[in-house]
Amino acid sequence: MIICRCEEVILQEIEEAIAEGAVTVAEVKRRTRAGMGLCQGLTCRQLIAKLISKHTGRALKDILPPTFRPPVRVVKLKTLGGEESCFLEKQKQ
Repeated sequence: MIICRCEEVILQEIEEAIAEGAVTVAEVKRRTRAGMGLCQGLTCRQLIAKLISKHTGRALKDILPPTFRPPVRVVKLKTLGGEESCFLEKQKQ
């Protein structure tokens, strides 16, 4: 069963991370990449937290971070750096 669709992390990988000592969503994320995809954990974070709670007996409030800040929108690098880079300008000269 796939838990994180963005990074294609399966249930077994999450359970292995928990068995190896991961007790927070952030720890599972670092071990498996679950929650690092395009949605930044929007679809899998709750499920991962519930799995941690089930396997460790910890309360959800102790597992989930107090805030969740997904990206507002994807920003292309050319938007941040302008349409043309210094490299392209040098080639034109």
